[in-house]
Amino acid sequence: MKFKLRILVENDNGDEVLLAENIEFERENSSLENLGLSLAESKELLRKTQQAMVEEQVREFLKQSERCRHCQKKRLSKGKHRIVYRTLFGKIELASPRLFYCHCELAKESVKTKTFSPLAIVLQERSSPELLYLKTKFGAQISFDLSQKLLAEVLPLHKEFNAATIRNHIYQIGERLETELGEDKGMFIEGCPRDWANLPRPDMPLTVGIDGGYVHSNNPKSRPEGWFEMIVWKSIKSDGTAKCFGFVCGIDRKPRRRLFQVLHSQGMQMNQQITFLSDGGDTVRELQYYLNPQSEHLLDWFHITMRLTVMRQMALGLENTELKELILPMIESAKWYLWHGNVVRALEKIEDCWCFLDTETPTIKELKLQKAVKEFQIYIENNAAMITNYGERYRHGEAIATGFVESVVNQIIAKRFVKKQQMRWTKRGAHLLLQVRVKVLNEDLQTNFSNWYSQFASKNSVDSKPNKELALDV
Repeated sequence: MKFKLRILVENDNGDEVLLAENIEFERENSSLENLGLSLAESKELLRKTQQAMVEEQVREFLKQSERCRHCQKKRLSKGKHRIVYRTLFGKIELASPRLFYCHCELAKESVKTKTFSPLAIVLQERSSPELLYLKTKFGAQISFDLSQKLLAEVLPLHKEFNAATIRNHIYQIGERLETELGEDKGMFIEGCPRDWANLPRPDMPLTVGIDGGYVHSNNPKSRPEGWFEMIVWKSIKSDGTAKCFGFVCGIDRKPRRRLFQVLHSQGMQMNQQITFLSDGGDTVRELQYYLNPQSEHLLDWFHITMRLTVMRQMALGLENTELKELILPMIESAKWYLWHGNVVRALEKIEDCWCFLDTETPTIKELKLQKAVKEFQIYIENNAAMITNYGERYRHGEAIATGFVESVVNQIIAKRFVKKQQMRWTKRGAHLLLQVRVKVLNEDLQTNFSNWYSQFASKNSVDSKPNKELALDV
């Protein structure tokens, strides 16, 4: 049994035009082992269909461009050159004629050259938006090399591009997202309390958690420079929907604007409450201020209790039994006071611990514990304004820790930048990939492409209908 496919196109007058008829598939009459199309056959079918369709579209476009728009006089041709256009279904070489402007066009329009290439003007980007979208989407989730192999496996792309091409395209998309970001400001609070009172009733409070992770540096000059930090945020609405974003420390110049736009996209109003949870680090301490007048800023309980647990384990290892019996109750007492938001009494207990450890002949373990106690004291003093009554919040079911952000650190940073990939990154490259990755995870990338390319949304919609009907005649 032989299947022959012909590609027909119906023009505006209703006439059918044959585009291609050399698509053939053979099957044995009495066998169903090769039921349907194989992957190789489907890729070949898509490639030839795409080739025929694009050539017809280009022919119609050039036919409309060969005459002057004012006097309808046929333009003179200077010559032809070939341009390459890459689509989801293969690379296409197109003949692009170069035409002379008509005399009336030179007189009426401000043109700087006497000739132009209509096809090159229209196809300024030599990759289709759909191909660029898939490269970006897959490259942001898995390695560039695996993205190239995946696309080549399921689409008739062969080896027309490599991992470096996907990386460069992702960086270009990241740069484009950066340029669209508004200017950063010191304060984003607008209006006055009277204006805020007139706003519609807000939703339930937003909860924003902040954490960080580290990735390998590409070209470290010293061992401490072998890693650099990424900061990630996660914002959760009352209905459970969430969005995340991140940036590389020292590279991003608009972190506050980035955070404000994420919150604004979730419907944040000036009269809506927001809870910020962070580890109290210098990198993020000032970043979360002046975004909303109703915001509260809390120190993550997890980071407090983690430091106390380390100090307790160090105290258990002391050789002086009497000192151990004195220090352990003080650490537990400081933890109890911090749990109930009593910073003054907690600092008194921490100071007592340090005084008992400040002996004339301390051991190495005592010196280490003394250093940890002093660092914890400074940590609590610097973040005293962000410590609340954690016990009361916990009993009312309110967030007290950034455990929900730990999964985001793993999802955004570890899975793509650290664990199995073991790649080394430049700060700029990691930052741009991070911007694209969070767009993919937030399911906002398709919206961005729809805004950039007017036909992208309609071509990827189920209800879209082309102007000309393309038919396969079997």
